Amino acid sequence: MSFAFPIRVYWEDTDAGGIVFYANYLKYMERARTEWLRSLGIAQRQLREETGGIFVVSETQLKYHRPARLDDELLVTAELRQIGSASLIIGQRVLARPAHAPTADPTADAPVLCEGSIRIGWVHADTLRPARIPAQVSGTLARYAGSMSQPQKS
Repeated sequence: MSFAFPIRVYWEDTDAGGIVFYANYLKYMERARTEWLRSLGIAQRQLREETGGIFVVSETQLKYHRPARLDDELLVTAELRQIGSASLIIGQRVLARPAHAPTADPTADAPVLCEGSIRIGWVHADTLRPARIPAQVSGTLARYAGSMSQPQKS
């Protein structure tokens, strides 16, 4: 099961037609990745202070299926697909949150609005040069690969 983070669409997220502006899906995915890491005990500010490194997005691949609209409730998922020594590939989806979500997996029957993969790399914050992901981070992520944490409660 993927990590799922609830988000509501606000006026500021939409274009003149009340449809979510395409770039905002990347913002939603960023929020979900941050909350996913936080749920695993990985606080990015603390990690930067302790190690001098940060995660940066190095590649995105998205496919848009349906639009989200003003006031929609969404679920944004994050699932580790691949872990390397200096980067991660995270699969993400933006789903329309079902009105009556099943308790076991609220993403099960949710329509997919947008999906894709995001590669994030670990770099030295000062130089932005690639570096090895700290062992405490890669170890935590490796334990959860394939069996992600439970969905976030709204």
